[in-house]
Amino acid sequence: MKPGKHGMVRLIDATGYSWLGIKAAFRHEAAFRQELLLFVFLFTTSFWMASNLLEWLLLVMPLFLLLIVELLNSAVESVVDRIGDEQHVLSGRAKDMGSAAVFFSLLLIGVSWIPITWNYFRG
Repeated sequence: MKPGKHGMVRLIDATGYSWLGIKAAFRHEAAFRQELLLFVFLFTTSFWMASNLLEWLLLVMPLFLLLIVELLNSAVESVVDRIGDEQHVLSGRAKDMGSAAVFFSLLLIGVSWIPITWNYFRG
């Protein structure tokens, strides 16, 4: 077994590290703040839009996925920036791929929200 903390102490420490990551993303990443604002607006709206639990999950799950992907994208960008400021094809590729993942997360939100919103206003 790996040495270190176990049980509840490890869980409490991990929760603290997660909170530090959320605070860092909020403080240093404008895209995270914008997507968090979108999350809050759409999450609140989801309670009125969904007609059942399954629809609500289809509206809410992509919102959480967006925040998860943005956090991972920001982590990749931070590591690449830590390595150096010089232009490198692999650094650019890593950042572009992270951006593409965020783009697909946003598309997924549209794919889930548009039909449910259409049904809500149609009738």
